[in-house]
Amino acid sequence: MPTILGAGLSPFVRKVRVVMAEKGLPYELNPVTPFAPPPNWKTLSPLGKIPVYQDGDFNVADSSVICAYLERKHPNPPMYPKNDEDFARALFLEEYADTKLVEVCAPLFFQRIVRAKLLKQTPDEEAVKVAEAAQPAVFDWLESKAPDGEGIVGGRFTVADVALASPFVNFQHAGGVLDAKRWPKLAAYVARVHGRPSFKPLIEEERKLLAGL
Repeated sequence: MPTILGAGLSPFVRKVRVVMAEKGLPYELNPVTPFAPPPNWKTLSPLGKIPVYQDGDFNVADSSVICAYLERKHPNPPMYPKNDEDFARALFLEEYADTKLVEVCAPLFFQRIVRAKLLKQTPDEEAVKVAEAAQPAVFDWLESKAPDGEGIVGGRFTVADVALASPFVNFQHAGGVLDAKRWPKLAAYVARVHGRPSFKPLIEEERKLLAGL
């Protein structure tokens, strides 16, 4: 059975798990964190990041690469648009989520959950303030793109929706609130995606884990 190496609370590990759930693919989760990786971690993940996907002798790192591989290996149901232009839009939104959105959401989670609860260190609230100051511009742009349904590209659910919704889970775990008055379309969209059968059990699993810290 394929194995995902990585921490379930990671937005990138979650992205791969959701895609696998959408495709109905079984897997095992091997809880590996960048803070205490196995001795061969640099061989498995040259960038030192999670997740890594293993299937027999085959290993590949990086969530976007893994999701693209899974699409080639298991094309149904498709997680990437067939239309060339929509395909490009989905790839860009995935990249935007993995970089810009994570950039403004991750500091809250890292400082308030990882540092404070897992590492037992004093959180850097100044880093949180810097991230919070940058959030409105990112959320404003996503509000302008948010769909009325669950699919931000071409009206159907794709990897772009998975990538965009995943960092908001960490944001909310850390006490972040997506103001529905200021960003009504975005807040409703994120809530719909988080309610999907592929997302909801993972979020509940993570909440139980965090409650025990």
